[in-house]
Amino acid sequence: MHSSASGWGNGLLGVIIFSGSLPATRVAVGGFSALFLTSARAVIAALIGAVVLGLLRQARPQRRDLASLTIVAIGVVVGFPLLTALALQHITSARSIVFIGLLPLSTAIFGVLRGGERPRPLFWLFAGLGSATVAGFALAGDDAASLQGDLLMVAAIVLCGLGYAEGAALSRRLGGWQVISWALLLALPLMLVLAVLTWPPVWSGIGVPAWIGLAYVSVFSMFVGFIFWYRGLAIGGIARVGQLQQLQPFFGLALAGLLLGEPVAGSMIAATAIVVACVFFARRFA
Repeated sequence: MHSSASGWGNGLLGVIIFSGSLPATRVAVGGFSALFLTSARAVIAALIGAVVLGLLRQARPQRRDLASLTIVAIGVVVGFPLLTALALQHITSARSIVFIGLLPLSTAIFGVLRGGERPRPLFWLFAGLGSATVAGFALAGDDAASLQGDLLMVAAIVLCGLGYAEGAALSRRLGGWQVISWALLLALPLMLVLAVLTWPPVWSGIGVPAWIGLAYVSVFSMFVGFIFWYRGLAIGGIARVGQLQQLQPFFGLALAGLLLGEPVAGSMIAATAIVVACVFFARRFA
């Protein structure tokens, strides 16, 4: 019971931190190119990870772990950040909620394929219902469609689900923050070269919001959030705890209401209630 509660608590903290990722990315691509933003956030987070690994004298991962770390790096260090940054040049962050709502299903599927989990049939029913609720809420009144942006988001969700499941399975041996730290270091040479190649020719025109967006996705989205998220998935179960991500769009909208004074519609409250119920039952039948 304690492990289950710890897994859900860590997972929830991770989701809350990730809730600001897409809005922060949307702001950041207003000042930086998608390629530079992807590489810069990875380089900054890798440097943080290297310092923490060194201070805590962590042993290097074994050779058998390199393949899994490579998958994590491709999924969450390179793939998801780059594809979402490219997508957000064509669609709004609000529309991207449609695809984030599908991320728990993607994570659960890869949890079966890569993590060896076997949720019961009713789990898939409630997981699918929750994802459909999020997608329906996000699509309501949204006509800002872009085929290119949508396809980029689909690819991002597939890679992110794979990276989440692979990292969670590996976290059972290495630890959550160790996995993301080593994955970041593995990708560092490529990301450093990419950052140099896409270095902005002029810095004076980059506004404060873009810098804040870069700082958030580098420190919180790319490092701190994964400390809690991978720990939660490893302890509580990839498929089960992964359903918490259905709440991410609503956390983002709630933060917008509290911090920016944006109205919170009744439909949001109703959709949140449905999603909470689906997460509860998905957890029960996982």
